Amino acid sequence: MERIDYHEPVIGTDRSRPVGLARALSKLGYCSRSRAFELIRAGRIRVNGVIRQLPAASVRMGRDRIAVDGAELESLAKVYLVLNKPRGAVTTASDEKGRDTVYAFLDRGLPWVAPVGRLDKASEGLLLLTNDSEWAARVVAPETHLDKTYHVQVTPVARDVIDRITKGVVARNGDRLRAKRAWILREGGKHGWLEIVLDEGKNRHIRRMLECLGIRVLRLVRVAIGPLRLGDLPKGKCRPLTRAEKQKLDREMRRRISPSRFEP
Repeated sequence: MERIDYHEPVIGTDRSRPVGLARALSKLGYCSRSRAFELIRAGRIRVNGVIRQLPAASVRMGRDRIAVDGAELESLAKVYLVLNKPRGAVTTASDEKGRDTVYAFLDRGLPWVAPVGRLDKASEGLLLLTNDSEWAARVVAPETHLDKTYHVQVTPVARDVIDRITKGVVARNGDRLRAKRAWILREGGKHGWLEIVLDEGKNRHIRRMLECLGIRVLRLVRVAIGPLRLGDLPKGKCRPLTRAEKQKLDREMRRRISPSRFEP
């Protein structure tokens, strides 16, 4: 897979501020926070030549020397990927039930990356992955209100369903579920397609919202995040986010809210 040099400064990062050691390993793009806990507790991490076994131990990135198994770490090149997630794959690094995970569709030799947000097992479509934990936190932060666009195949619906979707419904647990925008893409005798845009994302938001209206979801495909479109990327394929695409996403996030508020 072609590597892209994004030449992008990390927005809102203050490397003079102390952070926890586990968080520093994640920020450096070396591993996930949970994996960092394991490495630290196993005594495999040194800071300025001294073994540190407390994940919350304070370090200053860019000043303190952090080493794993004796190899000193530097900030890794940032990787930003777009995956067309197939239905049935789960967005975890490993699965206790032996199901396929999204990592089965990534090229070998890539540095550690993590999914940006989630798509449940039955959902498909656009999924971002990156080793830039700060950027990922901004993309999924509720305060950013990045639009997420979905195409949803459903059982036949009444014409007034769009008003009901955008006005909102109350789920069994008390969550108020609504769409920012919605419209009917196609109608048919046995099923139709809706386009639904969310600017928030509660757990199984669309499925629970439509269930409240007596509508069964047959397929759910995320086709866009902000200005980024899934396009014609084949199912199960992955590609780098282009420099222009990342710049558009960053501009959209800057437009909506100051990114300095986000600190994962």
